[in-house]
Amino acid sequence: MVVTECDREQQQDNSLPYVELCFSVIGQTLPADHGYALYSALKQTFLAGKNFPEDVLLSSISGLPDKQGKIYLNKFSQLRLRFPAEKIQDWYRLQNLVLNIRGHLIRLVRPKLALPMASKSLKSRLVTFNLKEVNNHEMPVHFLESCQKALNNLDIKCQVFIDSDTDGNLARRALKIKEKHVVGFGMVVEGLSEEDSIKLQTNGLGGRKHFGCGWFFPTNEVDNEA
Repeated sequence: MVVTECDREQQQDNSLPYVELCFSVIGQTLPADHGYALYSALKQTFLAGKNFPEDVLLSSISGLPDKQGKIYLNKFSQLRLRFPAEKIQDWYRLQNLVLNIRGHLIRLVRPKLALPMASKSLKSRLVTFNLKEVNNHEMPVHFLESCQKALNNLDIKCQVFIDSDTDGNLARRALKIKEKHVVGFGMVVEGLSEEDSIKLQTNGLGGRKHFGCGWFFPTNEVDNEA
């Protein structure tokens, strides 16, 4: 394994408990809704059927959407994980792993280690809570109330908003888990302190965090997946 500057910094500073590991993705296409399929492929291929560790956050893979249920992978497409620093050696073993995501083959290459960067403003493409008993009209209000409660439980102080989609509407999105569709929203969080920004990125928010939900990134990053 190549030791990067980030590796050396991490070895010298044990007060930084979480790291982010990014793999470039080689392939052509993926299903636009691939969070659960990615989780399942990693669980079966890499973890040999064992449960996914609770302290590992997994992002979905970005790409250019065709608006027909697929994304095209490009040089910016990455698989990103956040986990405690002591697990670096375990997850580096994903390098060169080939995954079958519902018939779409990808290879994980060129791992890069980084530290989550504090930002006053963060976004998440999809955050979900258990809102199945709530009607569509009331869902945004109940969603924001659930967000605020979860942030209070983490002792994070900030302002919370539902993101907008490319048409200017509320960014309502869904995740398919087997035959079930789970609905949530894109989310924007502003006014974060440095400490709370890192806390939110390393804890995530809401449910289905192993399926790419609740993954937060600084708003100045480009999210090229619709």
